[in-house]
Amino acid sequence: MGSHDEFDAAVRRHDARVAALGLTIWAGSEPTFTDRSAQTPEWLSQALGGDKAPRAEDVLGGICRRFPGSMVMRSVGRQYPGEERPRWNFGIYRHRDETAAWHGPPDPLLAQFPPETDPAASLDAWAAALGTELEARGYPVSPVATDDAPMRRLLMRANADVALPDPRDACLTRSSVHDRATPPGGLCDELAEAGAYLFMLGMQAFDGQSTARIELPMFNQVPMFLDVLGCVAQAARTCHLPSLVLAGYPPPVDDTVEWTTVTPDPAVIEINSAPSVDAEHFLRCSREIYAAAEAQGLAPYRLYFNGAVADSGGGGQITLGGPSPEASPFLHEARLLPRLVRFFNRHPALSYLYCHDFVGGSGQSVRADERGTDAFDELELALALLDRQAELSPELLWHSLASFLCDTSGNSHRAEMNIEKLWNPFLAGRGKLGLVEFRALRMQHTPERATALVCLLRGITAMLARGHYTLPLMDWGRELHERFALPFYLEQDLDAVLKTLDSTGLGLGEAIHAVLHREEFRQWGQLALPGCRLEVRRALEFWPLLGDAASPEQRGSSRLVDASTARVELRLRPQQGRESDWHGWQVLVAGIDLPMRQERDSEGALKVFGLRYRSFVPGWGLHPALGAQAPVQLLLRHRAHSADYLVTLHEWRPDGEAYPGMPDNLADASRRRAERITLDILPRDPDLIPRSAPAHGLDPFCLDLRALSC
Repeated sequence: MGSHDEFDAAVRRHDARVAALGLTIWAGSEPTFTDRSAQTPEWLSQALGGDKAPRAEDVLGGICRRFPGSMVMRSVGRQYPGEERPRWNFGIYRHRDETAAWHGPPDPLLAQFPPETDPAASLDAWAAALGTELEARGYPVSPVATDDAPMRRLLMRANADVALPDPRDACLTRSSVHDRATPPGGLCDELAEAGAYLFMLGMQAFDGQSTARIELPMFNQVPMFLDVLGCVAQAARTCHLPSLVLAGYPPPVDDTVEWTTVTPDPAVIEINSAPSVDAEHFLRCSREIYAAAEAQGLAPYRLYFNGAVADSGGGGQITLGGPSPEASPFLHEARLLPRLVRFFNRHPALSYLYCHDFVGGSGQSVRADERGTDAFDELELALALLDRQAELSPELLWHSLASFLCDTSGNSHRAEMNIEKLWNPFLAGRGKLGLVEFRALRMQHTPERATALVCLLRGITAMLARGHYTLPLMDWGRELHERFALPFYLEQDLDAVLKTLDSTGLGLGEAIHAVLHREEFRQWGQLALPGCRLEVRRALEFWPLLGDAASPEQRGSSRLVDASTARVELRLRPQQGRESDWHGWQVLVAGIDLPMRQERDSEGALKVFGLRYRSFVPGWGLHPALGAQAPVQLLLRHRAHSADYLVTLHEWRPDGEAYPGMPDNLADASRRRAERITLDILPRDPDLIPRSAPAHGLDPFCLDLRALSC
């Protein structure tokens, strides 16, 4: 079998093992894509503007073509502070059994336009046809008289017992929900809540053509919504409408339908993928979504001039739950979430190995033990109190842990494990869904990598749902940000997690392991030296926030951080057959002999250590008296060699010249990173005496070069 076939088979085996335990664990994601070559605001920092909306429509069309029978709907998106209106939100509605969800005219994205017809005549005939269809299904319908000439309005009641609203009711002449600000409590439809449903029929321009448009009211139940959709489709076919825009309130969902949306976020388009029933379904849908984005020139990653690789600019978080809130594994197995908190605490690889750049106590996915000693002590007590309860209600579970699964300001959306939609009474309409969102994940470059993470999280969840986990929280102290800043120790910790899964019968298999262990984006480069090999990797850095929250720089949706500190990991390995003499190698930085740590991995013995340094001077940041310390120079020497080896780690092209442009692809980026490591062979300096490291700049895992300037 090929690598894809082996991976697919491993995913199916994972699903079978989870199902054999009697568990249903659904998985959703929010992949984000960007135009990595664009330098315009909407692809660098802004959510709206430019060509983002039409390109998102094209992505939506591509996804819809890959799933025949889907329905395109343009619903209302989120509205954020400082924005006057909700953002656009393009969605695909489809049956999970893959039967067609829509039998009416296509959205204009998918339609071929015939010659235009008279809009007014079409509207009258269409409104009459829709009224006839609805009444045939037992829904009383009344026309609504308005002065809005280019629009027709119909009021449908759930049944004859629902009272007609007063003709003077302002709700009957309300503007489009797309043009109104969303109330603080969330979207609402007062008429629908009373059993009356207002349809707004009109025409809109699309690519120079006029197309029919219907704005749908809010529906809470899928059967009624599908019933009404059937009426809308039949009326449109009766009137021979060549295309139709469906707009309005977001549609209802349950375990029989999927709702996937494409929406804007700063610098990216975000695809809120419908939750998948298992990992195999997740893989299939992810491949189609990635392919649709790629077809429109959008990428899940960014490349920088010097070859550095970042994610797209949006998150790659994964959400687990069930087909309904009551069937969520986190509510059905009430002890699961406390066990999960303990397990993640003891395995920092789950927090840092696949994370985005901004991590740590000020970051976008704060661990529960990154909020200080007091919060950690209170979390220990909260978990102990939960253990003592004979029964755990969803209310008690959420209330007990919500104050700890957040950042220091109480923001759940910046927590590594976000439970704001588990059983939250304060989030109207969306708080009690039985969901746990894992946010310490960058956008993954491939659908296979995203699926491997889904398998990892589902495997851990299944293991903890079916087995006791009594190990207490680990107080890592400084070691959390020292040891686990280095990729080597994160990889070792991941291996421990995978072995634990193997021991419980939930092992993921070598094909998934191989995908989880890929880390090419962190690799800077390597050099072959006599008898050994030096490997350089980008390590994690924990950037702090700047200033006080009241300053003008800290207002708005973004926060200032100092990203000028960089960390690299050095690995020194013997060449095969040269293991006997490689221990004599020294690595000196600024005259300091690094106390390389003796370790082993699957390749054998090696030495590991980290370096921190200021890579550039920010316009506003910490330590204004500290200059840039790049490039960094390493001096490697061995007592049996007559030469010293000077290795220089450059932040830019070694010659200082400009790059011709962005890297063409990931391979080109890798070449540029490798070119930033240079080697010079020097005569051995017999008079070199290593200097002592500053006590406050050296820890067991890393030397902080910034301390040498103090």
